Amino acid sequence: MGSFSGTGSEVVIALMLASGKVTGQEVVAPAPPPTTLPAPTAVQTENATPAPASALAPATGTANPVAAPTTIARPPQRGDVRTKGDPLEGFNRAMYRLHTGLDRAIFRPVAFGYKAVVPKPVRSGIRNIFNNLLEPIVFLNDLLQLRPKRAVKTFARFLINSTAGIGGLLDLAKDDGLPRRANGFGNTLARYGVGPGPYIFLPFFGPSTLRDLAAGQADGFVLPLSIGNPFDRLEFQLPRGGVTGLDLRIESDAQLKALLDGAADPYATLRSVYLQNRAAEVADARGDAAAQPLLDDPLADPEPDPEPDGGPAAPPQAPSEPPAEATPASPDAPPPAPQAMGGECSIYVA
Repeated sequence: MGSFSGTGSEVVIALMLASGKVTGQEVVAPAPPPTTLPAPTAVQTENATPAPASALAPATGTANPVAAPTTIARPPQRGDVRTKGDPLEGFNRAMYRLHTGLDRAIFRPVAFGYKAVVPKPVRSGIRNIFNNLLEPIVFLNDLLQLRPKRAVKTFARFLINSTAGIGGLLDLAKDDGLPRRANGFGNTLARYGVGPGPYIFLPFFGPSTLRDLAAGQADGFVLPLSIGNPFDRLEFQLPRGGVTGLDLRIESDAQLKALLDGAADPYATLRSVYLQNRAAEVADARGDAAAQPLLDDPLADPEPDPEPDGGPAAPPQAPSEPPAEATPASPDAPPPAPQAMGGECSIYVA
């Protein structure tokens, strides 16, 4: 027997092409043998070497018909890719769109109406009172995390602001080197190894994870169950949640625009920053002194309000630059920037 000059795979491919069993390829019948050549002798038949498989196919514009598929694979679509840590991405994106629509139509206008009516000193006093009410929750979680030094500082801060600070109206402890620190049950669970679970976005609550969402509800039950009236009454809870949410929406507006305006995918940007920020907070709760959250707490030390009409004029722009237009809030970026409150990075609760 003679030997084949081509590789075994070439012969198999040629046979499959002849039978039409290779999918996605153009099946081409081999050209008929020329009729003018004389029939080979027995010796020629025995010693002849067959032509390679590629030579059997007629010219079709390519050297090898196997290398020219007639179908092109469909490129991956958005729904085909699942982001690690976000198995509910389809649901979350729908909730994000709902949230941004409600914020653009209702919440942001109401928040800035509240800002126009209520002077900043009054807003700051209300904010300080509600922040002071959270200090017992911070203190409890400091103890649960076995951090006695931080627990002592939290207790001292609560004591100073509750007495000399007139029930928390004035944040005098900050001037004594005791700034406000957020902590909550979400950090406590993370310190003891509980994973975050899937990423979740809910309207008016903003970004969270399954662990932090459940832990935040547990934090919210501390005062109603331990003290009761008035903390367990809707007459207190609804105004507190509304005022806190409006204040947070106001103070985080600039940080929000800087974070999400111009982002190709605001949802993915917010998710990424939130998860990285929470990872830094968890690292700090586990004792990593080098861990620093990516975002500042917009309610820790809010920026002063801009000068009213008639105040100092803004410096003019350079003559070579055209006047900059006022940049409206991006339609895809209304939710406030994440903020650490009660131990979890949240948007607002309204």
